[in-house]
Amino acid sequence: MFARHDGPGPEPIGFLLVPQFSMMAFFSAIEPLRVANRLAGRTLFAWHLFSADGGPVEASNGIGTVVEAPIERFSGLPTLVVCAGFEPERYATRPVLAALRRIAREGATLVALDTGAHLLARAGLLEGVRATMHWEAVSGFREDFPEIEVSDELFEVSGRIVTCAGGTAALDLMLDMIRVKHGEALAVAVSEQFIHDRIRDRSAHQRMQLSTRLGVTNGKVIRIVETMERTLERPLDGPALAAAAGVSSRHLERLFRTHLGTTPASYYLGLRLERARQLLRQTDLAVIDVAVAAGFSSAACLSRAYRARFGLAPRYDRSGACRLGAGAAAAAGERRGPAA
Repeated sequence: MFARHDGPGPEPIGFLLVPQFSMMAFFSAIEPLRVANRLAGRTLFAWHLFSADGGPVEASNGIGTVVEAPIERFSGLPTLVVCAGFEPERYATRPVLAALRRIAREGATLVALDTGAHLLARAGLLEGVRATMHWEAVSGFREDFPEIEVSDELFEVSGRIVTCAGGTAALDLMLDMIRVKHGEALAVAVSEQFIHDRIRDRSAHQRMQLSTRLGVTNGKVIRIVETMERTLERPLDGPALAAAAGVSSRHLERLFRTHLGTTPASYYLGLRLERARQLLRQTDLAVIDVAVAAGFSSAACLSRAYRARFGLAPRYDRSGACRLGAGAAAAAGERRGPAA
């Protein structure tokens, strides 16, 4: 998975911090290295931080991190971990993409955390590669890179390209790397230090089961919501949804009122509007293209529904997202559930 290290001294691992990177993913990747060193009683790993220009980088939570050097000075290290988060496309600059291509040519392993896959894809490094990323970023990524296969697994390994969903999945990725390089016992010991009761396999899914997310066990409701999630671009009408669950339209309405406290139409609309919001914030698609991808017949239809649900126009939400970090957005109530 990670490049083999045969040189003297600890294995060096580089981290490219992209503005608005996920601090959770970064810490989940770097802290296992620190703990592995402590438990091993010797320095197995060393880490080096880079940014696009060598200056400090602000994470999505507003905390700044000092780095050692600009990415153009990355050389000789076997691994580079790209840590990204919100708006990765905004930071896919020519110098950064050129550096990533050079590093790949030099034979280093490239690891993309969270939305770091966007930068690798923009650099042309994911051709023929099955990739993964944070589930919330998948819809936007597929619009930009329809030719790249995306999975919902915790991490994917394809030769010298590794992609990871980010968040705590980065911890599982690093534990797996420690296991391969230094044995099962050390990996388990590091996992226990984080009160992480098991090392999840790479094929584990990112999201909870739908029944857990909804807090619902009714099989018909779950089947209907699964159908909704698969058909956001071409939404079905009420009778078609009812037929998919084998119930009448009236029974469908009762099921949603009883188990989700809303109507099927309102819930479905909420899912489509959340898809539109993700695309607005994660891609540079025109509003009309976002509307079509979320199942609206026109930009005007999307705008009316968007204003009614979120209190602002799609275009403004796109520009406003650039100014809000994750903490501010949450505090402002920006992330509402489908049935909000």
